[in-house]
Amino acid sequence: MTSAARQRPPRYTHGHEAATLASHGKRTAQTSCGYLLPVLEPGMRLLDVGCGPGTITLDLAEVVTPGRVVGIEPVEGPLVAAREEAARRGDATTRFEQADVFDLPFDDDSFDVVHAHQVLQHLTDPVRALVEMARVCRPGGRVAARDADYAAMAWYPEVPELDDWRSIYRDVARGNGAEPDAGRRLRGWARAAGLADVSLTTSVWTYADDAACRWWGESQAERYVGKVFADQAAERGVDAEQLGRIADGWRRWGASPDAWFTILHGELLAQVR
Repeated sequence: MTSAARQRPPRYTHGHEAATLASHGKRTAQTSCGYLLPVLEPGMRLLDVGCGPGTITLDLAEVVTPGRVVGIEPVEGPLVAAREEAARRGDATTRFEQADVFDLPFDDDSFDVVHAHQVLQHLTDPVRALVEMARVCRPGGRVAARDADYAAMAWYPEVPELDDWRSIYRDVARGNGAEPDAGRRLRGWARAAGLADVSLTTSVWTYADDAACRWWGESQAERYVGKVFADQAAERGVDAEQLGRIADGWRRWGASPDAWFTILHGELLAQVR
């Protein structure tokens, strides 16, 4: 990345609108970081980078209790939802704080595990983020990251508007200095960050029943006609009419009795030296 890209203020392509937070709020540790769970132990200190509405963070906190867990976001909005979720679960120990992954406000060796789910794909400098994550992780601890790969997503039926969606989304994300096809790049980013003892795996999310497909189609339709994405798309020459057609395509896909959608994820687990 150029120095100009590194200095650019972070811009989250999805934004933190209601549709996005509702979608992220359905994520669990079991569905989103199963590759990490076997190395977790009670009493561990864990940092969750890009915690969103906190559902994964709080699940992880249950696994490592009585350990110390902190979830961070660069903006306050999703942290409000995370704290509300913590209160709903009766968790008064897990902390949710505003912080920048490129300049973490923690001492070296502060955590046993530093985890990021669907974060590196949105950053202008994922290698620098991994270096900083490793800095605050103790020797022998683990840095973990899981990211989707947009180019590898597959679906049926073949709805033309979904092809348009993927093309536009990847263009918008790259216009933000991000990399939507992150899953396949985790090995290279880890090597560039100087991480050793790296394990790389893959897993998928699959939507293949009526209720799941209807929900996913509607969720995506709402997300991509929302103001945050629409404003970014407009900068790339995409108008509201085009986004409306894409939203209709998502809903048409979700209503199909044959609907099927899969998201491939790359997973990185590195032991810090």
